[in-house]
Amino acid sequence: MIFAAGFGTRMRPLTETHPKPLIEVAGRPLIDHALHLAQGSEPIVVNTHYLGDQIARHLSDRDIHVVHEPEILDTGGGLRNALPLLGPGPVITLNSDAVWTGPNPLDTLRAAWDAERMDALLLLVPVPAARGYTGEGDFAVDTEGRLTRGAGHVYSGAQIIKPEGLADVPDAAFSLNLLWNAMQPEGRLFGVVHQGGWCDVGHPGGIAEAEAMLEESGHV
Repeated sequence: MIFAAGFGTRMRPLTETHPKPLIEVAGRPLIDHALHLAQGSEPIVVNTHYLGDQIARHLSDRDIHVVHEPEILDTGGGLRNALPLLGPGPVITLNSDAVWTGPNPLDTLRAAWDAERMDALLLLVPVPAARGYTGEGDFAVDTEGRLTRGAGHVYSGAQIIKPEGLADVPDAAFSLNLLWNAMQPEGRLFGVVHQGGWCDVGHPGGIAEAEAMLEESGHV
């Protein structure tokens, strides 16, 4: 599941005429950077809302399910809405507003996933390595990889998650944070650290940062 339905508020004025997933970094739209990582995964679902017709046209010649949300559903509601197309979980979800170097983040998640112990596995980036990001982080990680809310690591926008808890949320629009918050006290919320570069491209300044990171790594 690739999330592409947001308004791109932080990316204005660039998103006044284009949805954020079509903003280019190093000559390639952000959505294409995400889809490159997802090659070999199927089915792939992309959700849309703001200027979604542009994304649908961009993806029209590919074997991808595009689900338009007339009312924005946030990450939790969006994932639940897409489940009939995704099939039974666990599900990989990926935000479309980041650029990566190094190992494929989805391969890292698959290699670390343990369904016996985990209800969600989040891919993290240490705060000092998080380009385009300002803040103290989202999670602290213990020696076994379990997560608690706190400083130190940034959620990168990629995860594996069991979707069963979605059915228990009464609201149509809600964040996957609700599921994480339920998993954490049970010791079922885990993280693994990305061994490569990552840049948040949620704001205009992130474009130049991401392009510099790609150039430094030889990806351009």
